[in-house]
Amino acid sequence: MHLLLKSRPLPTLILASLSALAACQSSAPPTPDQMSRNAVETAPADLQLLCADAAAKEAGLDRAKVLPTGSRPVEAGGFSVDLNASGRKFACVIDRTGVVRSVQAV
Repeated sequence: MHLLLKSRPLPTLILASLSALAACQSSAPPTPDQMSRNAVETAPADLQLLCADAAAKEAGLDRAKVLPTGSRPVEAGGFSVDLNASGRKFACVIDRTGVVRSVQAV
């Protein structure tokens, strides 16, 4: 019986080792279109915060209640910034020098 127990662990050990090695296989990295952020350019943080300040004034809220949720370049050379003001959505257009061009509820 002792001999039987001695021979059984080897196949189990080999099988367990192969399973562990198979689990360590990595796949190729995602392509750019598979990544969560694939926009080429976003507004710098300081411009997003200037938009948040402008939206807070427009909504009559404390600045801490307005958060930028996204941004993208616009053809005029600035950025459009999406904002959430305590559940209300706003869109802000700001140029690259920090001048807010518009703030609108959406």
